[in-house]
Amino acid sequence: MNSTLRIPLNASPEQVQRLQALQQGFAQVCNALAPLVQQTRIWNRVALHHLAYRQLREQFPEMGSQMVCNAIYSVSRTCRLVFQHPASPFHLTRLGDKPLPRLRFAPSCPVYFDRHTLSLKGGQLSMFTLDGRMRFQLALRPEDEAAFHASKLREIVLACRPDGVYVLSFFLVDPDEPAVASSPALPDGGEIPEYVMVEEVA
Repeated sequence: MNSTLRIPLNASPEQVQRLQALQQGFAQVCNALAPLVQQTRIWNRVALHHLAYRQLREQFPEMGSQMVCNAIYSVSRTCRLVFQHPASPFHLTRLGDKPLPRLRFAPSCPVYFDRHTLSLKGGQLSMFTLDGRMRFQLALRPEDEAAFHASKLREIVLACRPDGVYVLSFFLVDPDEPAVASSPALPDGGEIPEYVMVEEVA
């Protein structure tokens, strides 16, 4: 069974600053990649990785190899949402022969993690930041931690709530389910997420 585990982080002011720096750095990588998508019309994750990974690693050495991969995933995922979702006003069929608009990611955009950049053991969370690993003690129910280890992780997302609290969301899928590419869903009303600005070419 698929499930989502959401964990608010009890972060100190210093930890919040580090999370904000990571979030802003992640957005910078996404924004460095967006013009390439606009020029090439390529947003398949694997193709985009081959096209841009080496250049992004050189441009953003502080992000680390795996976090660059996660930024590529984020851009690929967002492009599928903007250009392929039937409810999107920027669906490829609506654009026709017009140039692709450029996506711009706000500094508040969510950060995607994976098992290389975030780990959970014995109630302790260890996560990548720009200046080393940061650790949090989590008050997890045993069944939640068991689900984290037994299920397949589809996504781990760090986002900041309007009240300034950072929340980690773990999207877990049944390990027996066949692997299929998940299609990101548009929010109600077919609106593009507020952290993505779509800049149309005049």
